[in-house]
Amino acid sequence: MRRLLALGMLLCAACSGSQGGTVADVSTLVVATDDGSVELDVEIADTPEERAAGLMGREDLGTLDGMAFVWPEPTSGGFWMKDTLIPLSIAFWDEVGRIVAILDMEPCEADPCPVYDPGITYQGAIEVGRGVLDEHGIEVGDRVELSEA
Repeated sequence: MRRLLALGMLLCAACSGSQGGTVADVSTLVVATDDGSVELDVEIADTPEERAAGLMGREDLGTLDGMAFVWPEPTSGGFWMKDTLIPLSIAFWDEVGRIVAILDMEPCEADPCPVYDPGITYQGAIEVGRGVLDEHGIEVGDRVELSEA
């Protein structure tokens, strides 16, 4: 019986982690703007599970913190804010690191949640607190460089 209890506790500890059950790597994303560079500390979501969980359940986000979603190939489609508690801004970049679209997104607690689609193919996206992109002069055409951990 003790072995079963110990095994159960070990399994519970192994399953607990970040919000989505996975732990994302932390890296630096640098955006080159007309006014200089902006450095953001980002968690990397590069697996289907990490991308699906995103920033769900987070109650706050540091001023220059966010999540970078990356794909090995250009992709398309939108993001939704199901179970996301804070308003976010999202910037999408292409295969050469150029920002191609920026959207603001609202939290959504119940279905149906709107889908925020840039209407263009992209290779990565960065979610940050709503207004951070504007506050730092980040706009379409700026360049992104992600140094993965």
